[in-house]
Amino acid sequence: MAEVYFSFFSFFLIIPICLLLILYFICRPNPVRVPIKNRHVLITGGSSGIGLALAHHCTQEGAEVTLLARSVSKLEEAKQSIKLATGRDVSVYSADVRDYEAVKRVVEEVGPIDVLVCNHGVYVPQELEEQELEEIRFMIDVNLVGTFHLIKAALPGMKKNRVEKGPGSIAIMSSQAGQVGIYGYTAYSASKFGLKGLAEALQQEVIEDNIHVSLVFPPDTETPGFAEETKRRPKLTSIIAASSGAMKADEVAKKSLIGIKSGTFIVPCNFEGFLLSIATAGLSPQRSYLMAFVEIMTAGIMRLAGLFFQWNWFKSIKKWHADK
Repeated sequence: MAEVYFSFFSFFLIIPICLLLILYFICRPNPVRVPIKNRHVLITGGSSGIGLALAHHCTQEGAEVTLLARSVSKLEEAKQSIKLATGRDVSVYSADVRDYEAVKRVVEEVGPIDVLVCNHGVYVPQELEEQELEEIRFMIDVNLVGTFHLIKAALPGMKKNRVEKGPGSIAIMSSQAGQVGIYGYTAYSASKFGLKGLAEALQQEVIEDNIHVSLVFPPDTETPGFAEETKRRPKLTSIIAASSGAMKADEVAKKSLIGIKSGTFIVPCNFEGFLLSIATAGLSPQRSYLMAFVEIMTAGIMRLAGLFFQWNWFKSIKKWHADK
């Protein structure tokens, strides 16, 4: 009987070991370290919130930082705050990411970029039926098309002499609303879901140029813009989104920078985001064979958990309408 139990135990031990060995050899792209010190880092939406916090951290690590945003006054304030905190200067440029020619001029002026952080974004929550088409176009143009503009303008310079310069990075700031659709986020989620397809395809296009893509999924984040935008958020949106608490911009920036430096493709920022990253991994690239193992072993459990979340959300929607 002891031999039977030993054989049974050995069988179930061999399976995960074999799976780990397989994953070790097939996970792609290969692990990488993207240095920040003495590199040129361009951050859009860098005048406040996550972008400004990220600029502080990159400057502290010795990067040459360029900030791009629309407001000249906010850019100057950001420049002074970084100077006071780190003693280092940063370059600031004003441009609207919706204007490709303006973006291209800035990129050509600042010179080759090693790390591009597409952090710009706008968020206007409302039910689709009630939302103006101009607001829908605005979100898609800034969040999605604006990201295309930045990357397209920066790629030629990023690719040049990349082998000699070392690994480069393109980090794209998405949202947990880019992993799961939420009531009141119809247009916003569409603009953020599109970034995942962009990032997955782009990573295949630039991997041989030693450029590595990271897709960051922050939850609600305490920024000046978020405080204003949530004032018009539908109450049902607040009820459903409350399952993932708000984070401080500095915390998101730290998580983002860790992901960028490790070349991680999907970068979650909190525990709920980690669970979402497993549940929505799909065909996304995965450098870590250990993380791939976790994704495989917990896929079924995550699907069950997701169904429970959906059950709870639809129950909240039904209750809301019944009370109304």
